[in-house]
Amino acid sequence: MKITPTNIPDVLLIEPQVFGDHRGYFLESYNKSKLPKDIQNIDFVQDNESKSQYGVLRGLHFQIPPYCQSKLVRVIEGIVLDIVVDIRKGSPTFGKHVSIELSAENKKQLFIPRGFAHGFVVLSETAIFSYKCDNYYSPDHDRGISFNDPSLNIDWKVILQECILSEKDKNLPLLKDCTDVFDINTNLYE
Repeated sequence: MKITPTNIPDVLLIEPQVFGDHRGYFLESYNKSKLPKDIQNIDFVQDNESKSQYGVLRGLHFQIPPYCQSKLVRVIEGIVLDIVVDIRKGSPTFGKHVSIELSAENKKQLFIPRGFAHGFVVLSETAIFSYKCDNYYSPDHDRGISFNDPSLNIDWKVILQECILSEKDKNLPLLKDCTDVFDINTNLYE
């Protein structure tokens, strides 16, 4: 398993070792003992999966305490552009983002720690997106920031006017108007 920090060092790109032959392939999609020590302490408690068509944009989502979530995300079918935004005030990378293409073919995964907003857009005809969470979904603690916030300068690699969005995602605040961001000095894992 190859683990590489992204341009935001707390967000990690994980590339599993793939063993392939004429029958297909095998890979370990998750092995706690092979992750960095600080991630080994994370207890993933919920697995989620979504299927979406081309142009579906989901995000940018996060949960506030006490239901903050770390995520380990991957694509089982298709291709998505995955976006992670640092929303930890006081962080040197506050308001910056990571943009990684995840696909069934490249089998890359992304570890997203607590304190980050997350979203993705489907670039293939359809995509099945799978992720592990270290805390349960709580609608009362569910928050987000606008996917098209000009201060974030995200290139979603699609025509935004043609994206398919939920009503919730159409009405999320800009980062500057979001009161539920995190403080870099707060321990979000308590």
